Amino acid sequence: MRITPLDIQQKQFPIKFRGFDVEEVYAFLEVIREEMEDLLRENATLKEQVQQLKAQLEEYREMENTLRETLMTAQQMVEDYKNNARKEAELIIREAELKADAMIKEAQEKVVKIHEDIVDLKGIRTHFREELRRLIESHLRMLEFDDIRETEETAIRQEELPEQTQQEEEDEVQDD
Repeated sequence: MRITPLDIQQKQFPIKFRGFDVEEVYAFLEVIREEMEDLLRENATLKEQVQQLKAQLEEYREMENTLRETLMTAQQMVEDYKNNARKEAELIIREAELKADAMIKEAQEKVVKIHEDIVDLKGIRTHFREELRRLIESHLRMLEFDDIRETEETAIRQEELPEQTQQEEEDEVQDD
């Protein structure tokens, strides 16, 4: 039987000759004592459960904080990795652009050098052709001069030949 505060307040003890019935008072007190013991045990158990639940709740809160911090750290690391990767990519792109610019400049310089070489070679070819033409013309003049000289020598010899022949004949006639 459960006793409530109202039961205790409304409990009436019959009065007997010398006051309250002692046995009934002791019986009621025994029931109250048993109820109080049950309540105290239950209260102690509940307090223990509350302590365990508080400890477990605190543990869960710590886990939640740890997880939150881990998640924030992971997010920060991801952001850092992204930023580093972006910076590294930008650096690689800049280096590639600089190398490309240098290669283009070098190629342009080579083109200019090749063009200059071509112009120089054309000049050398023109000079060589002029020199060759002069040399050929000089040799032609020499050949023409030789031809003219030979022709003149042949003509002189032919003029001399009849005179020689005539003189030889005269010399022969005189010898005879």
